[in-house]
Parts: sequence; C-alpha cells; structure tokens
Amino acid sequence: MKRLAWTRALLAASLALNLGVAAALLLRPAPQEPAPALHLPEHLALTPEQRARWQALEAPFLRELSSNWDGIRRHREALVRHIFAPAPDRAAIDAEQAAIARLQAAQQQRVIAQLLAERELLDERQRAQLLQLLLGRYAQEATEEELLHRP
Repeated sequence: MKRLAWTRALLAASLALNLGVAAALLLRPAPQEPAPALHLPEHLALTPEQRARWQALEAPFLRELSSNWDGIRRHREALVRHIFAPAPDRAAIDAEQAAIARLQAAQQQRVIAQLLAERELLDERQRAQLLQLLLGRYAQEATEEELLHRP
C-alpha cells in the first residue's frame, strides 16, 4: 500500500510540474519585435534638394559617430577590466572614466551640431516630425546597464 501512495505522490508532483511549465509558457509575455528601421529622408518626405543636402551632412557625421563609439567601447572595456582586476587601481579607473566622459562630451557636441544643421534644411512640418520622433525615442531608451540590472 505504501508503494501505491508513493507512486500517486510522484505522479501528482510530475503532473504539477508539467502544468507549471505549460502555464509558464502560456503566460509569458510575447516577445517584442524590434521597431522597423526608419529611413528619415523618406519619413520626413524630403524634397530632392533637401535629400542631397541631408546626405552630404549625414555621411561624415556617421563616420565620426562610429569612430567615437569605438573609442568609448575601448575605454569602457578597459574600465571594467580595471574595476574587476585582482587589485583595482583607482587612478586607472578614474583615468578611463575621464576618457569616456571626454568622448561622450565630444559626441554630444557632434550630435548637437548635426541636429542644428538638419534643422536648417527642414521646413516647419518636418522639424515638428523630427522633434516628435526624437522625443519619443529618447523617452524609450534604456542603457544596457539598466537592462542588465532590471528585475
């Protein structure tokens, strides 16, 4: 009789586990699809003249931005390595942080200059569209560190 009770208990536990897994799969949130890539010249309905000026502004800006991000990534990696070294060196940590801050400040100035230049080639409707797009994107952004530390 003991064996029958033990078998029933094992069967009940197995059934509960299977129901739990099924419920977890059914109740998990749907995966979020990334926002479709937005092609700003089309989104803003730029005229051919505006499009030519936009492209002339965009290429050097994107090259500079990419180069700047490469520098930030290198310094962030060095910073994390210094932080998790067997004997962290506070001076090295501070130097990497300062280098990152300098690169971020330069990058912010590039972005401001680019937005001011873009502003000049847009009409009022296009400016309002770009403003709303940027404000909406900034409101949704989270850093990778924030994403890593969310519960």
